[in-house]
Amino acid sequence: MAISTIKEDIRAIIQKDPAARSEIEILLCYPGLHALLFHRFAHALWKKRWFLTGRFFSHISRFLTGVEIHPGATIGRGVVIDHGMGVVIGETAEVGDDVLIYMGVVLGGTALTKGKRHPTIGKGVVLGSGSSVLGPVSVGDYAKIGAGSVVVRDVPPGATVVGVPGRIAGLEKYTSQDNIRDNAMPDPTLRVLSRLLERQQVLEDRLFRIERENALLKNITEPVVTSDREAEILTALRQIIDPEIGHSVVDVGLIRSIDISSDTVKIEMAINCEACPLQDYLVAQVKARLTLIPWAKNVDVQVVNDPWDWQILPPAEYKPEYTPVSH
Repeated sequence: MAISTIKEDIRAIIQKDPAARSEIEILLCYPGLHALLFHRFAHALWKKRWFLTGRFFSHISRFLTGVEIHPGATIGRGVVIDHGMGVVIGETAEVGDDVLIYMGVVLGGTALTKGKRHPTIGKGVVLGSGSSVLGPVSVGDYAKIGAGSVVVRDVPPGATVVGVPGRIAGLEKYTSQDNIRDNAMPDPTLRVLSRLLERQQVLEDRLFRIERENALLKNITEPVVTSDREAEILTALRQIIDPEIGHSVVDVGLIRSIDISSDTVKIEMAINCEACPLQDYLVAQVKARLTLIPWAKNVDVQVVNDPWDWQILPPAEYKPEYTPVSH
């Protein structure tokens, strides 16, 4: 094993680990470096077809460092295994130069047949804690694998991968390792959900315009908005859904008046029966929603009883189309 290779490994640790204070400390106290030293020796034996001896030194390394690297794996120069405990690198894995590997990383295989069955990791890749790259997949140069991700497909150069299974997060591609070591780990699933919610809001607004023509809503007077604060209050109240009817408390006419004074909001809410089982729920929802508005420090909800005036027809003429819901 060349002394220059050891020095290069130590320099790589100094560059990538801010906790490293001296070369002596690294040489004596860094299990990741010890695992690499053992592996380079075991790999040399493996290439000479001294398979049992190479596996034996690999086993000793695993016992002493907690890092298991098969002697058949190919490890590049300047690789850093930070902390290292739980790292597993399979027989046919190939790790490029300047790769940064955190604890718990697995470069594993998914096939039971001989041949190439472990991943190929490009130059400058960052493998986050607990991440797994499985099968004969390729990870491009300077890609970043987020902590806990499971990669089962090829990763293009410079991409950031997160999640289980691993998904590419964002379109930005990196060309060096320095500018990808940050905390920006976008969530592609969250981005899709955000777009779905935006689309849902558009559809709800369109549906609301249609429902205003519904017979249930025809006789309800649309609240008149007189200020920006009142518009903000109405927007918040439209998020509260009456669970029995399926419409917001504004749309079904439960909100009779809104009085805004400084930081106090007074709401008069009409409930259609005195013993409505949802009265406390609806009042609590109104208070909880309005207190989320920064300037609304005090929220007062007053409930009035206002029964619906249903038309009672003689028995011979009574042909109900729906059953009214009482509040």
